[in-house]
Amino acid sequence: MSLISPLREIMTLREAMDRLFEEPFFRPWSLWRRGTPEEPLRLPVDVYTTPEEIVIVASVPGLLPEEVDVSIQGDTLTIRGELRPPLDNVQYLFQERPYGPFTRSLVLNVPVDVEKAEVTLENGVLTITLPKAEEIKPKTIKVKAK
Repeated sequence: MSLISPLREIMTLREAMDRLFEEPFFRPWSLWRRGTPEEPLRLPVDVYTTPEEIVIVASVPGLLPEEVDVSIQGDTLTIRGELRPPLDNVQYLFQERPYGPFTRSLVLNVPVDVEKAEVTLENGVLTITLPKAEEIKPKTIKVKAK
């Protein structure tokens, strides 16, 4: 029977972590790439809720309102568009911004009033405001004395 040294195992884990961070393909954000129709970029979003609504915020720099498609089908919200490609008549020293088609689908776990939904695009920030359906909004019931 042979004994395995815990120190040897720890060193192996440390070496593996060192290799992981030294690899040239390692990037902390998978968004730094070119989207394709077969594999579109995954649009990062912030989502928050208030007692009255759900709000989704995404950065879509340089796009016009008609270049972004927002749809709700059933309980799924989908955002689609295409970030413009970089200039092709220059030589880049760094090129970290993503470009190409993007999409993001979110399953809404709360009923919303689609008819009252608002979508705005200002200074490259897309904001989708979805009012919650009346039946799930918190209601206060007054207590009566007898």
